[in-house]
Amino acid sequence: MEIKRIAVLGAGIMGNGIAQVSAAAGYEVFLRDVEDRFLQRARETMEKSLDRMAKKGKIAEEEVAKILGRVKGTTDFGEAVSEADLVIEAVPENLELKRSTFRDLAGACRPETILASNTSNFSITNLASVTGRAANVIGMHYFNPPAMMNLIEVVRGLDTSDETLQVVLDFAARCGKKTVVCKDSQGFITSRMINLWLVEAERILEEGVATREDIDAACRLAFNHPMGPFELADFSGLDTKLAVADAMCQMFGDRFRSPQTVRNLVSAGYLGRKSGKGWYDYSK
Repeated sequence: MEIKRIAVLGAGIMGNGIAQVSAAAGYEVFLRDVEDRFLQRARETMEKSLDRMAKKGKIAEEEVAKILGRVKGTTDFGEAVSEADLVIEAVPENLELKRSTFRDLAGACRPETILASNTSNFSITNLASVTGRAANVIGMHYFNPPAMMNLIEVVRGLDTSDETLQVVLDFAARCGKKTVVCKDSQGFITSRMINLWLVEAERILEEGVATREDIDAACRLAFNHPMGPFELADFSGLDTKLAVADAMCQMFGDRFRSPQTVRNLVSAGYLGRKSGKGWYDYSK
């Protein structure tokens, strides 16, 4: 199967980045969200990202307009997915929302369309179970920001076919991404590893062992990480981080349980960079 047309569902941080990467690889992309204002914000984000890449010499300046021209924003679900060869779901990390989305895709897409989820946590087999076409369902876990991060974690559901896997691997390679393949175990490789790291940093803070600034500095300087755990949590979104940790806790036990401080921050609306405040204050 040859991939020509992509649909990306969700125009948030991950969705607009996935759309940009796909368009830069020459694919026609339909980016769908529920309101025009989200699509407008996504386009502005893509423009800024591409302009930065052009200024750094990573792409030619004349390529910016061409890439943007390959991305069409729409609020019409049917328009986005009915003729797509590959649909990549990037809606918020809520299991019932994702299951509902995949149920709708099963009725709106062509039988051969590959349905992929950008979930960082949920079971691909679970999502596939509502589609009636489990062989065509796969996980494609991109990393933030998709335009800069080289990895896609590809997740095989219980019934994902060899053909679906190979098509997705070929697509990722054309987009210039490296891939790892794992079986369908909650949290896959990366979310299990990173959430243990984040939760332990939170515990070290709550026990009064060190300040968040020193914990972040220790991880940057000792491990050569670009961001410390609290900086990373703010970058990704504390609400997303907490939802994933809670889901992992249900599956694997208390080693993934987030301390109360995290829940308080999320309840107060302190979600990180996107809200202007999280572990750190970004309002200024």
